[in-house]
Amino acid sequence: DDRELAISCGCALMNLRIAAASRGLDTQVQLLPDSAEPDWLARMAVGDGQRASSPEAALAECIGRRRTYRKRFADRTVAPEAIDSLIAAAAAEQAWLRPVQEEAARLQLAALVAEGDAMQWANPSWRRELAAWMHPRRRGDGLTVPALAGPVAQLVVRTFDMGAGVGAKDRQLAQASPLLAVLGTDGDDSLHWLRAGQALQRVLLATCRLGLQASHLNQPVQVAALRLRLQHLVGGGLQQIVLRLGYPVEEIPPAPRRPLDDVIERHE
Repeated sequence: DDRELAISCGCALMNLRIAAASRGLDTQVQLLPDSAEPDWLARMAVGDGQRASSPEAALAECIGRRRTYRKRFADRTVAPEAIDSLIAAAAAEQAWLRPVQEEAARLQLAALVAEGDAMQWANPSWRRELAAWMHPRRRGDGLTVPALAGPVAQLVVRTFDMGAGVGAKDRQLAQASPLLAVLGTDGDDSLHWLRAGQALQRVLLATCRLGLQASHLNQPVQVAALRLRLQHLVGGGLQQIVLRLGYPVEEIPPAPRRPLDDVIERHE
C-alpha cells in the first residue's frame, strides 16, 4: 500500500516546514491537493512575508544531528516531562504517541517484534527486497555495506532465513530500551499516513533536542497478522510506527544521502 513510503514523504515535508520556519518564512501546506493525481502528496507555498518565530524553528538545528540509533542505549531513564513533550509533539500534527511503560506490556511488545522478524525472514520475497536495498555507501542510499562484502551479504540475506537470530537480537534491544512508544493516527489512508510522517519527524527532532535518539521496530505494524494484536496492546486507533528511544552511548555518522540535485526538480 506504500504506507511507509507515504510516511517517509510526510517526514520530508516536516523538514521542509521546519527549514522555512527557521528562516522566518510564512508557509501554507495542502495535503493531497489533487484527487486526480494521488501521487501528488502535498503542496507547500512559501510566502514572501516574514512571520514571527514559531516552535518549529527551534527544531531546525536537529535535522542534521538526528540519527537512527540501532545500538543499545545507555542505562538511563527518560524523564516524565521529556515523554510529555514528545506526546505533545505528535499531537501537534494530529497524531498520537503512546508510551509502553508497564513491564508486562513491554515484554509483549518485544515478543511481537521478534515474531514479526521471524515471519518476515521466512518470506523469500521479503528477503530479496531487503537484499536489493544493500548498497555500498557511495550509492547514497539504502542499507550501507562494504563494497567488497556487499555481494556476499546480499547472497546470504536472499538465501538464508535468519529470523530467529534477528528476532532474538531485536527482542533484547526492545527489552533493554529506556522507552518504547507507538505512534499512530485515527485513520489509515494516505492523508493519515502523511500526518503520521509529519508527527514522526517532529517527534524524532524533539527527541534529538532532548539529547535522545531513536530507532524503529516496525515489524508488528508491517506484518498484518500482528497489527491487530499490537492494537489490543496499546489501545484504539491505527498504529503506524513503533519506536525505541534512549540516550546514545556514542556518536554515529549520518546515513548516506543522495545529492540534492537527484531528488529536486526545478522549473523556471
